[in-house]
This record gives sequence, C-alpha cells and structure tokens, in this order.
Amino acid sequence: MSEELEALEPGGPPSPRGGAAPALALARRLPRSPLKWVLTLFAALLFGLVVSNMPLWRAALGLLFPGSSELVYPRASLAALVGEHLFLVGASSALAIGIGLPLGVLVTRRSGRAFLPLVNDLSSLGQTVPPVAVLALSVPLLGFGSAPTVLALFLYSLLPIVRNTIAGLDQVSADVIEAARGMGMTSVQCLFRVELPLAMRVIMAGVRTSVVINIGTAVVGAVVGAGGLGTAIIAGLVRENSAFVLEGAVAAGLLALIVDQLLARVEELLAGEG
Repeated sequence: MSEELEALEPGGPPSPRGGAAPALALARRLPRSPLKWVLTLFAALLFGLVVSNMPLWRAALGLLFPGSSELVYPRASLAALVGEHLFLVGASSALAIGIGLPLGVLVTRRSGRAFLPLVNDLSSLGQTVPPVAVLALSVPLLGFGSAPTVLALFLYSLLPIVRNTIAGLDQVSADVIEAARGMGMTSVQCLFRVELPLAMRVIMAGVRTSVVINIGTAVVGAVVGAGGLGTAIIAGLVRENSAFVLEGAVAAGLLALIVDQLLARVEELLAGEG
C-alpha cells in the first residue's frame, strides 16, 4: 500500500515530462518475461496447425481405434468446429464482461450498495440453473442455433466476473482512494485511474475463470444445433463412435489450456508482472 500511496502523493518521485511519460508508461506495460509469451504464442500456433491437419488426426485416432471405419467427424473439419466453438465462447464472454463488470462497479459505489445482495443473488442463480435447462427454456423463444447457447453460456459465466469485480474493488485501500481524492481527482477519475488498475489483477482472474468454464460448457450447444466441438462429441455418442468423441474432447481440452495460458499472460501484463 505504501508504494500505491507514494505513486499518488504530490511529494513522490518526479514524473517524466513531455513525451517521456507515455514512453515510460508503455515500457512498464511491456512483458518482463518474453519467454512466457513466446512459449504461449508458439503453443497457440502449434494448436492451430494441429487442428488444421486432418491426416494427422486420422493417423493418431487410427492407432487408438484400429477397428473403426470412420475416424474423424466427416461433416465439418476440426478447424471449422473450433472456429464455431470460439464464436460461442467469445460472444457469451463478451456479454458477460460487458454486463458483469459494470454491475460489479455499480454495487461498489455508495449509490449502488443497496443492490449488492440482489446482484449477488441473480449472478449466483445463473450458475445454479444448468445450461441444458436454459437451452430447453430458451429454444421456444429464440429457436435453434447459437442464440440460446450464447444466452446459456452468458448466464453461466456471469458469476466469476461479478464476484471478482466486487472483490477487486473492495480490496483497494481506503487510504489510496483518499489520497487520490486529496490530489483533486473526481470519483470517475479515481475509479478509472486508481481503483480499476489496482483491481485489474483480481478482475482478470474472474474473466479467465469465466472464459475457461465457457469453453468446456459450450459443447452442450451442439444439442440445439449451435455447432462447435460438441457436434463431434454428440455425433460420437449417437453413433457409438469413440473416435468422434475423443476428437471433440481432446480439441476442447487443448483449446481450454491454450486460452487459459493466453489470459494468464494478459493478467500478468496488466498486473505489471508479465
């Protein structure tokens, strides 16, 4: 906390003038451990090459299931299924961040504290209702396809973002906020220049958890025709073809690991530790 106060106090270390300030701010945001970024980006590139190489999948699955006549899902390439999966996860996660983050900020303000129990209860309710149940209830209204799946994933992923936003903002020291106010910052300036940057590590942890949960849960969207990696899994279960199931499950697991590591690097970068 002393470092935070020192950075805000007028009598602290002199700040760079002119064009040096933006350059220094950018330098502080650059990755301190480029090897982590290189390895993570290399793993993401390798994953992209692997899912695009269907002969490789046929060869690998052929070793595990030598008696199977069909080794890979025939109606769509694995790369196309991964693209559909990423769309479902990206759309639902963007909605969860766009709504969950402002809600978390609202209930930590003095004017919104009264709504804190309500927001906590509603976000918790989203995770207590199974996504399959949300799909069943929303299909009559939204029809088949990606819309009911995005809605189910949005409700299911809202809780970690809301809870971590509240926790991150609540843990910012009152002394730091008071020092910012003493320097003449308005409430909005204090929020964007002091509170959110200090809480960003905790907020990003919630986003990371939410997105990874969505990647695993999005497979249920295949039940209502939303596509994604769940398509191969459902087809394998229907046809009793374990190769299809393994194709979709392994790809989903690898995708979750890659995205988790990418978000971990972003989390470290925002915290100034990357």
